[in-house]
Amino acid sequence: MDLERWQRLSPLLDALFELEPAERERHLAELRQTQPDLAAELEELIALEHGSEDFLSEPVVSLAPSARTGAMVGPYRLELLLGEGGMGQVWQAARADGLYQRRVALKLLRPGLADPNLRLRFTRERQILARLEHPHIARLLDAGISNDSQPYLALEYVEGQPITDYCRSRAVPLETRLALFQQICEAVSHAHANLIVHRDLKPSNIMVTPGGEVRLLDFGIAKLLDTGNKTVERTRTGVRAFTLHYAAPEQVRGEPVTTMTDVYSLGVVLYELLTDAKPYRLKRQTDAEWEEAIVARDPQRPSQALLRNTDTSTLHDAAGLRRRARALAGDLDNITLKALAKRPEQRYPSVEALALDLQRYQTGRPVQARPQSVSYRVRKYVQRHRWALATALVVATVLLGALGIVAWQAREAVREAARAQAMQDFVIGLIESAGVAADGKPLDVMALLKAAEERGERGLSREPHARAEVLGVIARIHIGLGNYRPALSVLQRQTAMIASMPDPPSSLRLQAAAQTGRAQRLLGEARNCIATMQPLLEVARREQVQLASQAADFYSQLGRCRRDIGELRSARVLYERSLALRRDPLGDQVGVVDNLVDLAALHSDAGQPEPALQGFRDALTQLRAIDGAKDPLAIDILHNIGVVQRELGDADAAGQTLAEALALATRQLGAQHPSTLLVRRQLAGVHLDQGRLREAARELRDVQQLLIARLGPDHSDIGALWNARGIVAWERGDAAAALTALRQATRVWRLPGGEELLPEGLSHYAMVLHGAGRDNDALRALDEARRLRVARSGTLHPQVGDIDRQVGESLAALGRDVEARLRLNQAVNLLRDADATLLARAQLALGRLQARGDEFASAMQRFETISQLDGTGAEQRALRWRARAYAAEALCRRDEVALGRGELDTLAGELTAALPEGGALPREVGRIRSACR
Repeated sequence: MDLERWQRLSPLLDALFELEPAERERHLAELRQTQPDLAAELEELIALEHGSEDFLSEPVVSLAPSARTGAMVGPYRLELLLGEGGMGQVWQAARADGLYQRRVALKLLRPGLADPNLRLRFTRERQILARLEHPHIARLLDAGISNDSQPYLALEYVEGQPITDYCRSRAVPLETRLALFQQICEAVSHAHANLIVHRDLKPSNIMVTPGGEVRLLDFGIAKLLDTGNKTVERTRTGVRAFTLHYAAPEQVRGEPVTTMTDVYSLGVVLYELLTDAKPYRLKRQTDAEWEEAIVARDPQRPSQALLRNTDTSTLHDAAGLRRRARALAGDLDNITLKALAKRPEQRYPSVEALALDLQRYQTGRPVQARPQSVSYRVRKYVQRHRWALATALVVATVLLGALGIVAWQAREAVREAARAQAMQDFVIGLIESAGVAADGKPLDVMALLKAAEERGERGLSREPHARAEVLGVIARIHIGLGNYRPALSVLQRQTAMIASMPDPPSSLRLQAAAQTGRAQRLLGEARNCIATMQPLLEVARREQVQLASQAADFYSQLGRCRRDIGELRSARVLYERSLALRRDPLGDQVGVVDNLVDLAALHSDAGQPEPALQGFRDALTQLRAIDGAKDPLAIDILHNIGVVQRELGDADAAGQTLAEALALATRQLGAQHPSTLLVRRQLAGVHLDQGRLREAARELRDVQQLLIARLGPDHSDIGALWNARGIVAWERGDAAAALTALRQATRVWRLPGGEELLPEGLSHYAMVLHGAGRDNDALRALDEARRLRVARSGTLHPQVGDIDRQVGESLAALGRDVEARLRLNQAVNLLRDADATLLARAQLALGRLQARGDEFASAMQRFETISQLDGTGAEQRALRWRARAYAAEALCRRDEVALGRGELDTLAGELTAALPEGGALPREVGRIRSACR
């Protein structure tokens, strides 16, 4: 089965499985008449799904007949069997279809698919891996079914060793072992942020590449925390779904797992990395004794475990073990044992908390894994500054006096730095708030910035750090004024200057990278932003305790760039890191609101407008509570609220919100600032929703001209304006102009920085093609849109369901009614619990198809339900009108012309009154009315 064929069969198969058996058979019977080959293939796949039921009498893993070295599975050639498990086999394989060359780890489900739990676990693993995108997690590359009906997952092939083998074989020092463990924590924390618990963390699932990079493997038994599944962790065959030596007490007892379960398993891995041994020393290696130890015995301190081995070691080895034990004694002992606490609530509250405590240890600061007495804190201070304080350690009184003086000096230095930072922020904020004059002409700020650059070059020629700081300030002001290109130019000079310094401070490096990334993102160069910032991520993580403010800003900016290219999961992890720092230790209230806005935007990107709207409103409430109503952030929040209100179909509320945002932006930033222009773009969309087509077209044209002058013709926001202009042209009845504008939108969005928006542009392009009667062209555009949307957001995203609705409409227009019905049923099932507006669209399309056949009653019931839809928004109103039009059309088809025509006449009058400029819906109603004779 070739890829193109499978892509056509897969959604049809999914749709058939959603149906009751009798309904499924009826669809297949119709398909046998019209497309017998397609029906035969679907029936074969359905038969596979309902295979033999004597699975439990067979071995848990049996070899597929074709699973042998050299065999082909889909486009992959099997090379080497790597292992077998409860779900099947894992092979080293290579892509061999000529498209590209790549080695993969190919996971094969054992043949038969008879056990529903087994198939569920395999499907769940695919869904889990699709949700995880992180540099330290092996990526899902492909999934499918081979010609002989063998399901497979193609995963990133990791060339490397289990982490414990890697460390032992290379005699890796303690510092490097801890750095590797920090990488593990990052990966697991990312999974937890996506509501996924691994549940089987162990060295064999943690590979280290030859380059020293960690890759976390095997989410085969991972649990989605939002599934509500409380089943005990054993398979139907009674086999544990975890590895006993690394299991937490609650797993052994059969209790529900949480993120604390992974914290415990990480504690076991950390113990093994520190000691080359497991936490429990048993006389008999039986499962029963292991279970008893995990549940009831206290593990030995890692330092003592190392000393235990000195008796059986050579003199040289024993000395090395004693040195290692001294390094572990104290903090590392306490950190490890806290992770291994028997009760989950006594462990670290999160993987990030564990990682942060290790970071405190590595930077010589007090850790959280022990009661922190005054003497303990003083000892940690002395350890960090042992050489500077050595001469002061004569008597206790001298020590106390010296520490008092040092503490006073430190407080004074902090106050001085805070005053300098406050003054700098005041000046920047003053100029940022000034923006430009109301007539659009720049203030004298531009001349001031130019003079500052020149004065910095002359007056600070011997102070490179200060010169670099000045360039950073100038760039921030440029960004505040909306001059993104000049800002980037200044920042690139700053970056070159920092690179020439022998030992630039980390604070300056992080600030420069964050601001450069910010300018690149605002210019639509999100991938350049990531290339700039990613190399400094390790610096941010290492310094986040001492440089919390810079690290928080760095995480936020990098998260926004990740979001712009569709990496929503990576963005969430970075936002949450920033939020944690801004809450504690910084107490940065405005920064907290900024990150709450970021997190709400992720809901919007994921097709969840209601939680997004609530998140934005909560953020605005918090901002106003801290007297930040005039902060530029308020403009951004109001803009986002208006966008989501439009998505929810409430054009009137969106218009009010966006008008407030526009007034604030014009007053604070000026009429030609990019942020002001983007608010105007959304207001033009509201005009469109309200039927004010000429006003919308004029506004979009004017905004586009101004924004091109600021951002250039290929910025993703210019693509959005082409997209909006195309929709307005279609509403005004100019299909040629609409297609031209939408082609421009897709052209721009195919460029770096716009890829996330391309599925939307293709969907709108297909909408116009369908309306113009070019349905084969529409299907090609929709096929690309669906593939892109699934690749970025998964198969359950609401926009995937809406694309399926469009596919069904085009198939129906081409007379392919059976396929159309299957796709529309699939859309309805996908959208049932996702989005009421999109669901109503799919229900209307399905009802119209039913009315064309022999399901008049079912169709009329759908139309009646939607005609009573609640809501005052433009979208809800249009849905009600369309439901009435389709119901009248169905009556006309049944020779009830008088009744149908009367309803259409009434509807035409309402539309003329409400939409005097016309639109796509009045034209559609007019066509239905003309055909009702």
